[in-house]
Amino acid sequence: MSVQAWLAVAVFAAAYVLIATEWVHRVAAALGGAIAMLLIGATDAHEAFFSPDSGIDWNVIFLLIGMMLIVAVLRRTGLFEYLAIWAVKRARGRPYPVMVILVLITGVASAGLDNVTTVLLVAPVTLFVCDRLGLPAAPFLIAEVMASNIGGTATLIGDPPNIIIASRSGLTFTEFLSVLAPIVVVLLVVFLALCRWLFRDAFRADSSRVASVMAMREREAIRDPRLLTVSLAVLAVVLAAFLLHSVLHLEPSVVAIVGGLILLAASRLDPDEVARDVEWHTLIFFAGLFVMVGALVNTGVIDTVSQAATDAVEGRLWGATMLLLWASAALSAVIDNIPYVATMSPIVADLVHADGTPRGNVLWWALALGADLGGNATAIGASANVVMLGIAERSGKPISFWQFTKYGLIVTVITVAVCVPYLYLRFF
Repeated sequence: MSVQAWLAVAVFAAAYVLIATEWVHRVAAALGGAIAMLLIGATDAHEAFFSPDSGIDWNVIFLLIGMMLIVAVLRRTGLFEYLAIWAVKRARGRPYPVMVILVLITGVASAGLDNVTTVLLVAPVTLFVCDRLGLPAAPFLIAEVMASNIGGTATLIGDPPNIIIASRSGLTFTEFLSVLAPIVVVLLVVFLALCRWLFRDAFRADSSRVASVMAMREREAIRDPRLLTVSLAVLAVVLAAFLLHSVLHLEPSVVAIVGGLILLAASRLDPDEVARDVEWHTLIFFAGLFVMVGALVNTGVIDTVSQAATDAVEGRLWGATMLLLWASAALSAVIDNIPYVATMSPIVADLVHADGTPRGNVLWWALALGADLGGNATAIGASANVVMLGIAERSGKPISFWQFTKYGLIVTVITVAVCVPYLYLRFF
């Protein structure tokens, strides 16, 4: 690698250490790293702000802004309180069953929506439940965002890396569902068992608080029925447009931002007040992270690592599958899985073509499982994780990098390990 590439690695590593140790705020660390990449010439203004391959992914940024606006309006209707009371009543106030319900809702919803949207919708419900029952919010939020990353693996539209893989490979929605959905069901069952162990200290409820919630009436939580009706109608149209992406040819970012602005106008709410609920710090953090990762792509660092791994297993399909699965999980833990998959896709396409048999598609599934599940390993491994951290911090219940990661590493290793026998039995 060139001197510039090594400098880019050093900058990224320094920023990552600052984020992990929380010596400075993660937004400052990401922005500082992005500025350093510009100063050393690892990227430039055009690459950082306008390149779709090695700069800020504006589709992700505007998708988040649009969905955050929709959620900000929905929050004022009382819908989240309604859902929270319903969930507590179904679980009879017992903390672990409450977590099971919320995790299953999140995992299933993430298969049909993107996982960031699901986290934005479920997090307010969770915060309300934990506040009323006197439970620590962090374990529930962490469990849900991990469930969103697992559930999003099941379909072509559930996680952005899957969309990239489908575009490059030609695999269909049905093929994604038939191969990935069965293992995702198994992984969610395994994950629920892990939750019972990992978060065991959080399952202690105050009986008086439980009784007070059980006595509440869900319908009384709805504060503005008209606004709720309008909000749900707009949300339904937005979600339908997401699902019909291949027919409408509208980017999810366009759909989300248009839906958010239409709802804001129809709500008759003060725009300044609603805008204050948008996680601006999270969006700025994403921008800095995109620039840093884009610099690694631009200087050839990620391509060099990927190519070296590919050369090491050329001609050995099972070895290539395992290396791709575990290496994807490891790399997706430290860089966002979207640019990683975008970089790896052409290399995997060459490997699949060189194999020349239908069984070669196992490499695409290994890439998808590794990249999607590896996002659970650290607090910045997936976009949904970063969004969840921002929501927790804004609500006054911050979650540290290591608080998330100490659970995420365990979950990632176990869930990826479960995929090994599945891939072997299914394809070999």
